Amino acid sequence: MTDTDAFAERKSRASAWFRSLRDEIVAVFEGLEASHAEGPFSDMAPGSFEVTPTTRTADDGSDAGGGLMSVMRGGRVFEKVGVNVSTVYGTLGEAAQKSMAARGVPGIEADPRFWASGISLVAHMQNPHVPAVHMNTRMFWTPNAWWFGGGSDLNPCLEYDEDTAHFHAMQQAHLDPHDPALYPALKAWADEYFYIPHRARARGVGGIFMDDRNTGDWEADFALTQDIGRAFLPAWVPLVESRRTLRFGTAEKDAQLVHRGLYAEYNLVYDRGTKFGLATGHDANAVLMSLPPLAKWV
Repeated sequence: MTDTDAFAERKSRASAWFRSLRDEIVAVFEGLEASHAEGPFSDMAPGSFEVTPTTRTADDGSDAGGGLMSVMRGGRVFEKVGVNVSTVYGTLGEAAQKSMAARGVPGIEADPRFWASGISLVAHMQNPHVPAVHMNTRMFWTPNAWWFGGGSDLNPCLEYDEDTAHFHAMQQAHLDPHDPALYPALKAWADEYFYIPHRARARGVGGIFMDDRNTGDWEADFALTQDIGRAFLPAWVPLVESRRTLRFGTAEKDAQLVHRGLYAEYNLVYDRGTKFGLATGHDANAVLMSLPPLAKWV
């Protein structure tokens, strides 16, 4: 049983952590824009984030939480990147209740109140040599259960084996102190989760993914979730720095647009977070922030 009052402090800590991670990432991304002084797009003005509050309204018109949508478009390094945080609450609809009951969430149909907080990030890059990336972490609470979820995965249109190796090594380095069995388990989960059945291929080169994480030790599970978030910048930023000055031509840009079509298909058809956000009435622009600015289908 997870009493509302007993979890108030833990909810506050989790929500504050996701916001602090958001603030750090936004600052680093704007720093990448400012420091891009040579190579493609360096003659453009550096991009900055447009920050918009988001709101969620319950069916009866009452406040049901919200967050911040931070989006940068048309920068030197980032063609489009969104870093969103939200804390929402209320009562789950019938369809969401049935979905969670099917996943084994206890008591959800008898008491469908919920609270959820998290950060979600998707970056689509100007230079096709720089890999697109996705990261999110979250906490979910009901009166009878709680859990954490999230991970990050790399989505290059032009694959570099050394980039993939670095990205995965950073994930493992942050997971191993918790349990050496975690990285291979969460890597395999990501490989399964980010697979596109109708294309018979993976969305990218993988990463780590977990959901419904509840070992019974909230502090340990929260610490793991924080380290998944902390792994993101050292895993990805060095790849941006090493690839953003590379020259490219029409063929490379075309490959990027086609790969973005694949990314859009996955997010609209399969992604659990997209489905949940739209089903629970969150700001549609924030939920669909992950979609690329331009894409192509062949």
